[in-house]
Order: sequence, then structure tokens, then C-alpha cells
Amino acid sequence: MEKHVTVLGILYIAFSTLGLLLAIIIFTAVVGGGLISGDSQAMAITAVVGPAVALFFVLLSAPGLIGGIYLLKHRPWSRILVLILGFINLIEIPIGTALGIYTIWVLFKDESVQLFTASAATQTLA
Repeated sequence: MEKHVTVLGILYIAFSTLGLLLAIIIFTAVVGGGLISGDSQAMAITAVVGPAVALFFVLLSAPGLIGGIYLLKHRPWSRILVLILGFINLIEIPIGTALGIYTIWVLFKDESVQLFTASAATQTLA
């Protein structure tokens, strides 16, 4: 199961990174479009909308990135975070649904629970 947990962590990091790249692209396109237009009213509107939409995507991507990174480190709290994200992903048809099902399957297995429990015991002793 450790390989599945590693794959799951990498998937969450990858999808979250795509979300962060989308935030950069949206920010650049919206703010840049306003600047290129030369219209002061368009510049004022896009100067607010671009960063707001980009921040929205950053806030959506951050939990997955954090959860994925710490899932690779077998932190017990990351299992709970990624499980919550997995359930939320179920409504994002089709890729999110597949990721959500895989997340639930991997992290509810007894072997995975034991992996994170053993990791918690090791961290307590350190």
C-alpha cells in the first residue's frame, strides 16, 4: 500500500500544481488584457478581477499541494486532509471522480491506516 500512498501524494501534488499554473495564467491573461486594452476603466476592473480569480484558484489548490507533500511524509493528519479532498473531488466529473475513488480506496485500506499509525508512533518517539 505504500506505493499507492506515494502515487496518491504525487497525483495531489501534480493536480494542485496545475491549479497554481492556471492561477498564474488567469492572472496574466486578465490583467494583461486590461493593460493591453488601454482603457482606464477596463484596467481598473481587470486589476481587481484578475488577482481575485487567481487567489481563488490558489486557495483551491493549496490544500491539495500541502496534503500531497505531507502524504509522502506519512503524516497522519495529511491522510484526513486528503480523504476530505477525495470526497470533495467526487463531484468533479470525470477526473476528480476517479481521483476521489482512488483516494478513498487507498486511504481506507487497513494497510494504509497502519502505515500512518506506525508513522504517528515514530513521530511521537522522536
